[in-house]
Amino acid sequence: MTSTVGVVIPTRGDRPLRATIDGVLANRPAAVVVVVDGAPLNSVDDDRVKVLPNCLSPGLPGARNTGIAALGTDLVAFCDDDDVWLPGKLDAQVGLLRRTGAEFASCGIEVEYGSRRVPRLAGAAEITAADLTRSRMAMVHASTYVFRRGALWVDESAPAGQNEDWDLALRAAKRRPIAHVDRPLVRVRWGRSHFATRWADRISGLEWMLARHPEIADDARGAARVYGQLAFHHAALGRRKEARRFAALAFHSRHREPRAALALAVAAGLVSAPAVLSALHTRGHGI
Repeated sequence: MTSTVGVVIPTRGDRPLRATIDGVLANRPAAVVVVVDGAPLNSVDDDRVKVLPNCLSPGLPGARNTGIAALGTDLVAFCDDDDVWLPGKLDAQVGLLRRTGAEFASCGIEVEYGSRRVPRLAGAAEITAADLTRSRMAMVHASTYVFRRGALWVDESAPAGQNEDWDLALRAAKRRPIAHVDRPLVRVRWGRSHFATRWADRISGLEWMLARHPEIADDARGAARVYGQLAFHHAALGRRKEARRFAALAFHSRHREPRAALALAVAAGLVSAPAVLSALHTRGHGI
C-alpha cells in the first residue's frame, strides 16, 4: 500500500514561491498547503495548492502545525519557502520509510550561497538522538523532513521559532532512529534566512534547547558547540563579558572548539560577525 504525503510550506508572504512550489509539485505529493503567517493571503496560481492563514501561535511553529492539522494524508513533509526540492526526493524517502518501518526521514542537502553549491551529507543511513545531541547536523534540515502524521507536532513554545526544527528531529530520534537518504535531494538556499543574524533570538533558542534537552550539555562536543554559538551571538551583540564567559565554557568542554575562537575574535573587534557567517556559508557551513 502506497502512503500519501501532504506538504506544508510556511511563509511570511514576502518571498516568491514559484521555484519552491514547482519543486514540491514535481515530486507528486497528494496535497500541498501554503500557510501564510502574519501577512495578507495571496492566491497561488495553481489549483493543486491550498493557501491558508496561520490559525495557531504566530510564527513558524504555529504555521507548521496549522498545515499539519489541515492535511489528511498518511505522511507530512515540510519545505521552507526559500528552499527547493530536487527530483526523486519523496520517492526515495517514502520508499525508505516503507522498507525500514521508521516514523521519520531526512535526506542530504545542497547548500546554495551566492553562486556556490555545497553538498552536506551525513555519511550514514540513520540518525540517532546521540548524533543530534552531539551535532546539529545541517543535513537534518526542516525542508528534508517526512514523518508519520499524528506522531509529532512542532513545539510552539520555541522562542521566535528558533530551533523548533532541531527540537522536532531530536524528539523524533528519541522515539526511533531517523531514516536518512544520504543524497542531496533538497537545495537549501542560504542568505535568504529571516533568522541568521537575529542574535538575541538565537541566544534564546539555544537556551530553550539546553533547558528542554539537558543531555546536550552532558555531551562534550554538543556542549562545546552550543556554548561556542552562545559566545559568538553575544559577541555579535557587543556583549564582550558574556562572550568571554561562554567561550571559556566551550573551551572547557572541548579545548579546540573553533566557534569559541571565532567569538573571541568578534568580541575583540578583529572581524565582524556577518563577515564570519558569510565566509562559513560560502563553504556550506554555519556557526
